[in-house]
Amino acid sequence: MRAILGIPAVVLAVVIVLYLHSSRHDGSAGLPAPAGQIDLAAVRADLLSIAQAERLYLASHGHYATLDQLVQAQGLRITGAGRHGYTYDLEADGALRFRITARPSAASGVRLPVLSIDQTMQITSSDR
Repeated sequence: MRAILGIPAVVLAVVIVLYLHSSRHDGSAGLPAPAGQIDLAAVRADLLSIAQAERLYLASHGHYATLDQLVQAQGLRITGAGRHGYTYDLEADGALRFRITARPSAASGVRLPVLSIDQTMQITSSDR
């Protein structure tokens, strides 16, 4: 009798564990899949390299540059069209400040954040 009652308990425990495991790894829960997380890390690296190029451009030219000027002067391989499903936009205000914004370009069904960086070299993230 004890074995008969133990089997449903074991089956129930396995079902609960499988449910919890699948819900944590489901990409539709609003979190980026592992490939999306890798792309986000690449976008952050792009923002840092563009911002560093801005600092170098300021030091040699006395003002911040447009994205096209950075591509030409610093040899960046990044354009406004962006990469990793993001587009890049750069706003510069003379020698005072700049802001580089990375916006998701494709509607993938996953909520991707808008990332930005400014002259403080701090990356900020916000929902759309």
